Amino acid sequence: MEIASLGEFGLIDRLTEDIKPKNESTKYGVGDDCAVLHYPDSEVLVTTDMLMEGVHFDLTYIDLQHLGWKSAMVNISDIFAMNGIPRQMTVSLALSKRFTVEDMEQFYSGLRMACDKWGVDIVGGDTTSSFTGLAISITCIGEARKEDIIYRNGAKETDLICVSGDLGAAYMGLQLLEREKSVYYQMVDEAKKNGKPVPDFQPDFAGKEYLLQRQLKTEARGDIIQRLRDAGIRPTAMMDISDGLSSELMHICKQSKVGCRIFEKQIPIDYQTAVMAEELNMNVTTCALNGGEDYELLFTVPIGDHEKIQDMEDVKLIGHITNQSLGHILVTRDDQEFELKAQGWNPL
Repeated sequence: MEIASLGEFGLIDRLTEDIKPKNESTKYGVGDDCAVLHYPDSEVLVTTDMLMEGVHFDLTYIDLQHLGWKSAMVNISDIFAMNGIPRQMTVSLALSKRFTVEDMEQFYSGLRMACDKWGVDIVGGDTTSSFTGLAISITCIGEARKEDIIYRNGAKETDLICVSGDLGAAYMGLQLLEREKSVYYQMVDEAKKNGKPVPDFQPDFAGKEYLLQRQLKTEARGDIIQRLRDAGIRPTAMMDISDGLSSELMHICKQSKVGCRIFEKQIPIDYQTAVMAEELNMNVTTCALNGGEDYELLFTVPIGDHEKIQDMEDVKLIGHITNQSLGHILVTRDDQEFELKAQGWNPL
C-alpha cells in the first residue's frame, strides 16, 4: 500500500492505534499537539539520536524490523548510561516514495518490541517526505532521582575502569556484512558483463551468528544497571560505548580531568570477534578499542568496590583512573605502553 493513500495522519493512526501507555508519568500520548508527561519527584532525562540511510545504516543488509529495534535501543541505552529509567519516546521519520505502509509497519513492529522490553511508551513524533532516503529521529525521555544520576565528569584517581559484555563484535559484524555485500555486487557485475542472469546468492555467515546479532540486534544494558543497584554499587562516571571504547574513555577522562591506564589483556573480546579479525587481517584490539556500536556500558567505580565488581557477571575490570598528568595509557600484552588515542567512529 502506498503511504500517500493513507496520508500523514492516516499513517500515524495506523501505526499507533493500539498503543496503550504503560507509565504513570504518561498522562497523554499520541493524538494531540503535545504529549503530556508528569514527573513530580524526579529529574527528567532527554536524549535524541538521528539515523540517516547511507550513513548509519544500509538497507541492503538490515531489514526494517531490525532497524526499528536498533533505532529504539540506541536511545534507550543513553538513558541507562545516565543511570536512569526510560519512560517515553517520540519517533520522527522522513520517507521516500519507495517505502510502503507495510514497510513502516515492519519498522514499527521492531520499534515497539524494543520499547515493550523496557516498558517505554511511544507518545508522538512526526512524518515527512524525503528525496534522499530514510531518515529517523528518535527522542527518548527518562527519569532518575537527582542523587542517582551519573555523569561523565565524576571519575576520581584510583577509581576502577569497568566495561560490560565484550567489545568489537558489532564492528566485526559490520565488516562481515560489508564483505558479503561486496561479493554479491561483484557477482552481479560479472553476470551483467557476460549477459547472464544473476545467480542465487547465499551469504557466508556460518559460525559468525553472534557477530551479526551484535550488529543488527543491539541490546541496551539495563540488566547491568539493575545488577549494579542490587550490588549496592554506584558508579562515579558512566556512558555507553557507541563510538568505540577509546573515544568514550577519553570523554570521561576529559570531563573528569583525569588520566587512565587500561590493560590490553583485560579487554573482553569474544572468540568469534577474534576469528573474524584474523580472517580480515585486522588487529582485534584495535577493533575492540575503536569499532563502536557495542552499546555496552563503560563506567568507573571506587576502588573499595573491587571485590563486588570482580564477582559481578558480565562485567570486566580493564584498568584504573590516574592523575591527569600521567596521560591516557594502554598497556599491551607484552607490557609496552602506548598513548591511547580517540579513534572511534565520527559521522561528520
